[in-house]
This record gives sequence, structure tokens and C-alpha cells, in this order.
Amino acid sequence: MEEWRNFYENAKSMMWSAAHRVELRRAIRHLRDRGLYAAAKWAAEQLVGLPEETSRNAGPPPAPYSDSEKTKLKRPSRRKDSTTQVGPGYAGSGNLREEDEEEDDDVLLLAKAFFDMREYRRAAHALRGSTGKKAFFLRCYATYLAGEKRKEEEIIELAGPLGRSDAVNPELVGLEQELFALYSKGALDAFGSYMYGVVLHERERKADACTVLCASVNAYPWNWSAWLELQALCTDPDILPTLNLNDHWMRDFFLASVDLDLQRNSDGLARYRALYALFPRSDHILAQTATAHYNLRDFDEAEGLFEELLRSDPYRIEGMDIYSNILYVKECFAALSHLAHKSVLTDKYRPETCCIIGNYYSLKAQHEKAVVYFKRALRLNRKYLSAWTLMGHEYVEMKNTPAAIDAYRRAVDINPRDYRAWYGLGQTYEILAMPYYALYYYRRATQLRPHDARMWCAMGQCYETEQLNMHDAAIRCYRRALSNSDREGIALHKLAKLHENLGQADQAAFYYRKNLERMEADQNEGQDFVDALLFLGNYCKNKGSLEEAEKFCDRLLDYGDPAKEDAKALLREIRSVQQHTANLPSMDLEQYTP
Repeated sequence: MEEWRNFYENAKSMMWSAAHRVELRRAIRHLRDRGLYAAAKWAAEQLVGLPEETSRNAGPPPAPYSDSEKTKLKRPSRRKDSTTQVGPGYAGSGNLREEDEEEDDDVLLLAKAFFDMREYRRAAHALRGSTGKKAFFLRCYATYLAGEKRKEEEIIELAGPLGRSDAVNPELVGLEQELFALYSKGALDAFGSYMYGVVLHERERKADACTVLCASVNAYPWNWSAWLELQALCTDPDILPTLNLNDHWMRDFFLASVDLDLQRNSDGLARYRALYALFPRSDHILAQTATAHYNLRDFDEAEGLFEELLRSDPYRIEGMDIYSNILYVKECFAALSHLAHKSVLTDKYRPETCCIIGNYYSLKAQHEKAVVYFKRALRLNRKYLSAWTLMGHEYVEMKNTPAAIDAYRRAVDINPRDYRAWYGLGQTYEILAMPYYALYYYRRATQLRPHDARMWCAMGQCYETEQLNMHDAAIRCYRRALSNSDREGIALHKLAKLHENLGQADQAAFYYRKNLERMEADQNEGQDFVDALLFLGNYCKNKGSLEEAEKFCDRLLDYGDPAKEDAKALLREIRSVQQHTANLPSMDLEQYTP
């Protein structure tokens, strides 16, 4: 802290003795680069009122300059080949170049200082008469952020801590009219088009927003914010072929990110592997690759990639909430606790940090504390999708279904492609014994994740409920789950039970055998294992395969009651049949001649 104070005082005394606009501009830039926005704003306010050569109110008059020094201190020329030596008020020298011309404008520097201090209205007001492209973009962006700030205030003021979702940015209409007038004349550059695309997206004019944002990224491909805004509009894979995008390596990053967003994780993983060959030291690509493995439920591979990412960037917070989800699923208490403590020490007031701590408390079954931290994450970022979804899960655990539904609906409003929220809504309505509602939300989840067996199993269980009792539809769902690698084995057991209840013994025996093989390979001998052995024992006895039936019953004797008693009863029947068969007299057909 003492070092910052010394730097502030030195910069302040340097500005008192500068006596010229060029030196003061250099001081403002140095203050802004070091994060001293308050000092930069104060200096910019002094600069706007400064005469061409000397300051009227800048403190004590400077020492007189020689004629040669006065020549050096004159305002730099606007010619492209002009360079001006910095005056003696700054310990060092440098050149003012043409690309810094607009940055050196006094009003633009003042507006930037206001913007850095989050005084967006003042920044926009300071630039009201400026005509440069940078000044125009900064004015529009500051106006937009001022409206967003007001919208957030209305959300909190009118509806309490959880807020409401129907508040709108009051500046959108005026911005749309102004930007449309310039866009129709072709007077918007890449950043102006980006601003217009953001406004159109907020105004729900998605087709026009796609066109404008495509023009923006084609004109300046390195604006990742424009790509992300365009990605938010690609809610369907059919939209991508309609986008008029130039061939550029940034386009490959965009397509890979869209693939992950649309749950086409295999395609996205292939794209990121190709990009990793071009950018082998990119932490972003490594993080996205880990996220793709997480979406594919390859948790071991994803965990290894996140650990590698933390070794190269140990103080990284971005994306670590996904890593915490992996540790939660794998029930790694110690690793999740270490990650939570490390995140707090790195940056306590980040939504990701709050989400990691919430996962830690959830794993410890302290659901109330988990909800507290998820709410803290939402105070820091109301559009933080993971916090809404995870908070819904916690409310389900706490049996607070109305709050869970509200949390899931907020997540869906933010991102309609969040299959976890749709799946959570289906589970919640299933708990409330409302299967028709649950079925609708499960269908939305399966549309987003058609290759996820869990979605199909959930929909099959919904079809099985007493209110619906649609066994044929349930069988079709379980078969879809089976074709998509049902790792938990839920589909096999459910199919066997359904066919058994429908009196289809051959089909039931087929799925019971498959499930028995799976459980033997996984060394999982639970109640499903006992049910499979008991059914197959009866099935083989009825089919006359007494030896095979006896083998199944012998295996059941290792279990306790009532399976053991059922196996003993079945063995008695089998041996009775065997004894009866052995006592039958052999028939000599030769003695019965006609």
C-alpha cells in the first residue's frame, strides 16, 4: 500500500510540474495502466481545462523554459510522419504516433477515465460531441452499460434478492435508432456493427443480429466478444450453414465453441484437437478440451486435463467450477476441499469460487450452506448459469420444490440449451406426481442430449408411472438408452422387468442374462443381481433346462432371506422333477407290435 501511495504522489507532483498537455496525457496513461483510475480521472479532468501551452489551475507555475525547450513542448503535428519528443516534465522520452492520435484526444481520455471508474453516464455525456469512431463506440457502449446497470438495479429493487427477469434496458430503443441510421448508410465499422448486433439481440431481432454480427467479425475477426454474441444466437445447428463467415482461424475457434454449446461434444473435441496442433501452448484450448470430455462423461480424462491446466496456470479460476463438478461426481472430498481453499485465496469474490465452495458443502450434505454460496455467486453475476442449475439441485435435496422450479426456470431463461435445467424440471415435476409436465421437460432434455442414456431412462420411468402406464413407449425409451451406452445398467434391468410384467418371458430372459453379465463384469451383486438369478432359475426350469436352473439356484444360496428361501423352494421343485423323470419306466416299442 505504501508503494502505491508513493507512486500516486510522484505522479501527482509530476503532473503539477508538467505544464503541457502531452506530458499530462502520458501521465494519465501511466496511471490507467497501473490501475489508479481515480488519479487518472482527476488528471483527465485537469487536462480538459488545460490551455494549449500551460495550465490555469494546475498549481504553482513551472520554472521558465528556454526557447529550444518551448519548441519541443509545442503540440505535436497531426501528420503521419510527425514525432514529438516528450518534454522535461516526465523522466524519459517517447514518440507520439499516428495510431495514438484519437487516444490523445483530451475528451476521449476523460471519457475513458470515467468508463474505468464505472461512471458510464458521465463517459457518454463527455463524448456527446465527438465524431471519431473510437469515441462513437465508447459512447454507445457506455450508454448500453448504463442501461444494463439501471436494469440490474430495477431487478433488485422491485423483486428482492432473487430478482425478476422481465426488466429491460431502457437505452435500447435510442441506441437502435441511432445505430440503424448509420448502418443503413454503411457508416458503421466493425466495432459499431458489434454494438448494433448486441442491441438487436437484446431487442429479440435475432435474424438481423446474425447478419450484423457476421459483418462485424468478417471486418475484424479478432473481436472474441462479437463471436460470443453470435454464438448465443446459434440455438440450432441449422443456423450455422446460413452464416456468411469468412475463412479465418478465429472462425475455427467459434465453430468449436458452438459445438460444445450445442452438445455436439465429439465434433467440438475434434476441432479443438486440430487447433491444439496450431496453438500447443493455449490454456484456453486445454480448458475447452477438458470441458468436452466432461460433457462426454469421460471424467477421468477431464480430471487429468484440468490438473495439467492447474500445473501450468496454478491461479486460474475460469473453468474451475467444471473441475469442481467432476470432483463432486467422483466424491473426491480432499481434492474438492483443496480446490475450494485455493480458489478463496486466489480470488474470493468470483462466481466460480462461490460455485466451487457450494459444491464442497453439497458433497458434505450441508445443502443450506451450499444454497448460500450459490446465491452469492448470483449476486456477483446474475447470468451465471451453473449457479442457477446447481441451486435447483440443492432445493430438490431440501424438498423445496417451488424454489427448485424457480431456479431451473431462471437457468432455462438464460440459456435454453441447458439440458441440466430441463432435466431438473422433469425430475421436480415427477416428484410432484405430475408426469405429463415431467414428460414435456424430459423430451426437451433428450432433444438437447439425444445420445445421453440418462435422459432416455428418465423418460422411460415417466412413461411407466401409474398415470401414464405406457409400457410400449417406456420400452422404446429404454432401448434408446441401451443403444447409447447405459453405463449404470438401468435400461437393462428396466427392460427385463417390463417384459416380465408383460408376460414376454423370452425377451425378459434375454435382458436378464445381459444384465447379469454386466453386473458380473462390474462385480456389482445387489438386488438386481438376485432378481436376475431368481427369474432365470424359474425360466430355465420351465424350459426344461434343469441343470442350468440348478446352477442359478445354487448361486442364490449365498444370499440371505428371502432370496435363499426362494432358491431352496425352487431347488426342491427341480429335484422333484428330476427324480420323477428318472423313475419313469423306459418304453420298449418293439413289444408293442401291431
